[in-house]
Amino acid sequence: MHVGIIMDGNGRWAVSRGMARLIGHKRGASRVKEIVKTSPALGVETLTLYAFSTENWKRAAHEVEGLMKLFRGYLQNNLVALHENNVRVRFLGDPTPLADDIRALMDRLVDMTKDNTGLELNIAVNYGGRDELLRAFHAINDKIAAGTLAKSAVTEDTITEHLDTRGQSDPDLIIRTAGEMRLSNFMMWQSAYSEFAFVKETWPDFTLEVYQHVLSDYQTRTRRYGAVV
Repeated sequence: MHVGIIMDGNGRWAVSRGMARLIGHKRGASRVKEIVKTSPALGVETLTLYAFSTENWKRAAHEVEGLMKLFRGYLQNNLVALHENNVRVRFLGDPTPLADDIRALMDRLVDMTKDNTGLELNIAVNYGGRDELLRAFHAINDKIAAGTLAKSAVTEDTITEHLDTRGQSDPDLIIRTAGEMRLSNFMMWQSAYSEFAFVKETWPDFTLEVYQHVLSDYQTRTRRYGAVV
């Protein structure tokens, strides 16, 4: 099973308690470790976490700086643990705008875990579904221009093979926390037939009990993929 999570509500969680928004993001980072560690036991084979979108750069500079510091710390502090837990890490999105040291940590984590056979963990950083599609279309167009791919040979599978998630199954379930009911540019192509769960709890309040309840509810659904069953 492939589960995608839009981890929303960190800042609101903190503000509602009279704290700075970054405190909520720190609490959210702790929640990530818990969910990642528990997912394999719950039958999750691939987990995609929406960590930082292409639109998040529009936030206040101090908040963006704080988020990057947290991301850097997460990579530094969890690199060994992720590897020891047999997690295979992939990053979705365009890493170009990220700091050099962060990109180096990302590359190191990907290389260290590339042969692991447990949970596949996708971390979406500077990721947007439209940007992903645009990058895929450019790559396909370059091959057509170079004569290595015929325009008439382009299919849906061709697009899928040029996405950041190439080689992986589409998400079966997408969860969004904090009560919002939208995708916010997350996995636009891959989510065509995904099931959705919009929960009221903010990400810091997304406990294992809530996670288990959402997954149990998903198991009761009948997926038709456009057919009549």
